[in-house]
Amino acid sequence: MQQQREPSASESYFWPSVLAIVLHVLVFGMLFVSFAFTPELPPAKPIVQATLYQLKSKSQATTQTNQKIAGEAKKSAARQTEVEQMEQKKVEQEEIKAAAEQKKEEAAQKAEEAKKADEAKKADEAKKADDAKKADDAKKAEAKKAEEKQLADIAKKKAEEEAKEEAKKEAAEEAKKKIVEDAKKKAAEDAKKKAEAEEAKKKIADEAKKKAAADAAKKKAQDAARKSTEDKKAQALADLLSDTPQRQQALADEQGDEVAGSFDDLIRARAAEGWARPPSARKGMTVVLQIGMLPDGTVTSVSVAKSSGDGPFDASAVAAVKNIGRLTEMQGMKPSDFAPYRSFKMTFTPEDLAL
Repeated sequence: MQQQREPSASESYFWPSVLAIVLHVLVFGMLFVSFAFTPELPPAKPIVQATLYQLKSKSQATTQTNQKIAGEAKKSAARQTEVEQMEQKKVEQEEIKAAAEQKKEEAAQKAEEAKKADEAKKADEAKKADDAKKADDAKKAEAKKAEEKQLADIAKKKAEEEAKEEAKKEAAEEAKKKIVEDAKKKAAEDAKKKAEAEEAKKKIADEAKKKAAADAAKKKAQDAARKSTEDKKAQALADLLSDTPQRQQALADEQGDEVAGSFDDLIRARAAEGWARPPSARKGMTVVLQIGMLPDGTVTSVSVAKSSGDGPFDASAVAAVKNIGRLTEMQGMKPSDFAPYRSFKMTFTPEDLAL
């Protein structure tokens, strides 16, 4: 059920005030009409009209009659005057009464206006009080809204800070997890590297053993070849001393070729003894070296005349020949026999270097 609004004080007195004003207007209108349409009274006439004739002869009776008539006329005039006075007095009383009514109505109108003014003042005061209350309520609502907004901002800021803290925790956990995973990965890589190093070490040791065995076998073969060469030299020298000059010359030429071949083998053998095999060395590689020597067998220079295409292998071959230092076996050679070794080229392969 909808609640009815109670009328204010100004609304309660509105229609009665309107009716009172209308009523006063009607009364004043009627009074104005009554005064406007009141007929004018005819002038007073004596009730008894008497004509006084002057008689030439007057008797006592006539005189008395005339006196009587004059007295009646005076009385009639007095009554007429009295009637006129009464009429005038009545009109004055009516005017006084109308003035009194008008004053009464004016007083009532003033009272009504004062009442309306009082009611209007009260209504205005009530409106001001209501406006003040509304303004106060609005201020309170605004203050409450501001407080709620402040609380909401505080809650939002707190939530953001908590979210940041949570994100930091998650980042820390993630970083910790990553560190553990990296540590595990590094440990696995270290273990793998260690295993590979052990495997490489084992392989190097095996290769060193194989190389030592090969070097020992090669050295043994070289010793045997050196002994055989020396035996051949001794035999050739003996043959040279015992035969004819032609035979001696032929034997010398043959011996020179044999000595040259023997020195080539000797240089390869000595280079193999001081050679460190690089990991890139493979079978089939070939490097041509330019070698310079002195008559006493000292190696003066070694350079690459034709590369194998593998730098580490070329460098290892150069270093191996330089490590020979000096071949004492070449001392005492004839200048003609040594001449080819002053500057010569020699081809090395991994097979030559005892892989």
